[in-house]
Amino acid sequence: MSELHEALEVAHRLALDWLDSLPTRDVPGRAAAEDVAALLGDLPEGPSAAPEVVRHLAAAVEPGLTAMPSPRWFGMVIGGTHPAALAADWLTSAWDQNSALEAVTPGTVAVEHVVDEWLLDLLGLPADAGVGLVTGATMANWTCLVTARDAVLRRADWDTAIRGLQGAPAVHVLVGDERHDSVDSALRFAGLGRPEPVASDDQGRIDVDALAWHLDRAAGAPAIVVLQAGNVHSGAFDDFPAAIAVAHRAGAWVHVDGAFGLFAAASPRLRRLVEGCAAADSWSTDAHKTLNVPYDCGIAIVRDDASLRASMGMHGEYLIQDEAGGDPFDRVPEMSRRARAVPVWAVLAALGRRGVAELVERYCRHATMFAEGIRAIPGAEVLNDVVFTQVCARFGSDERTREVVREMLADGTAWTSGSRWHDRAVLRVALCNASTSDADIEATLAVLRRAAG
Repeated sequence: MSELHEALEVAHRLALDWLDSLPTRDVPGRAAAEDVAALLGDLPEGPSAAPEVVRHLAAAVEPGLTAMPSPRWFGMVIGGTHPAALAADWLTSAWDQNSALEAVTPGTVAVEHVVDEWLLDLLGLPADAGVGLVTGATMANWTCLVTARDAVLRRADWDTAIRGLQGAPAVHVLVGDERHDSVDSALRFAGLGRPEPVASDDQGRIDVDALAWHLDRAAGAPAIVVLQAGNVHSGAFDDFPAAIAVAHRAGAWVHVDGAFGLFAAASPRLRRLVEGCAAADSWSTDAHKTLNVPYDCGIAIVRDDASLRASMGMHGEYLIQDEAGGDPFDRVPEMSRRARAVPVWAVLAALGRRGVAELVERYCRHATMFAEGIRAIPGAEVLNDVVFTQVCARFGSDERTREVVREMLADGTAWTSGSRWHDRAVLRVALCNASTSDADIEATLAVLRRAAG
């Protein structure tokens, strides 16, 4: 136990040193992967003391760390970590609970039950929906889409649990042509193959008339429609009332990919963006993004809890299962699962309903600040309607825009990513870190003005 205490104390000091460095350190890592690997060395022949192993690890890896929790990380939609969530996550590791069965780990399963209720309340979704906490947004999409697949095939008198997919009726999956690539990955993992793209408007919102045309072509076959709450480039939200009504008239299951945008529902000011979304059949989001909990916390939500459990659940004679209400692992693809609900509970308890709303609204205010600052740069253009947390900008030609992206990364003050949108090179900014301040936005805009100049 003395070695354990010393190792944890070393890790604690090193973790605080890392966190204290975030406000001032460059965002990109300083060392390449091969340099870090060389510092880690060869497999030792014998044992080493745990505290020394922790020191060696930190010294070797630190030069290659990217400051993703930095308040000036505006690349992919990657949140920071709220203090309460990080501390709770340390406890989660120390408690070491496989939070799968209520009878085995009642403490952490109770936390999960409470978190499920709180999330459904915050997001304005049906209180009796099934909730599963998985690794991330991709697996949340997968969990919902496998459930959707099984449900629409059951309506066609095909039980995938017994008969598998070979010989099953074809499932038509309709997606906007600007959906996130993780939807395609989830569909591929689910054995549904490449989806059928539906035209979208200039902000990436699915064209409802085009969706109706595609559904008519499906002619009553099993169908799934995937909508999005928050386009990855524009931040735009689909027209949920119209699209869901069209899909349901055709008998399709509707899934909403809301990796970062679903939490607009938590804000009275932004709730209009997800109006009608609650009429869908399933939803996915990621607590790591909007709520700033540590990694490994996607959220899959299915209106019909029985369908979710039918697709994800399993039974074993040696397991002590809750046959009536089901256990957490009945709603996810894993038997061994971290107690992901613990840091989610901590951040929700720390922020409260009003704090979550203010958090999301602050992201949006910072996106607006970014857009206004970019528009003031000669030759710069903001390409999207800034309705949520994303900003896409262009600086003349493709080559000049890519050069600005390179210069931003070379400077190191902030991380702003390059992308392609509407077949044009863009600089993309994503806001989702609770620690970002107005000063961080101004510092990043100052570098951007120099790069664009």
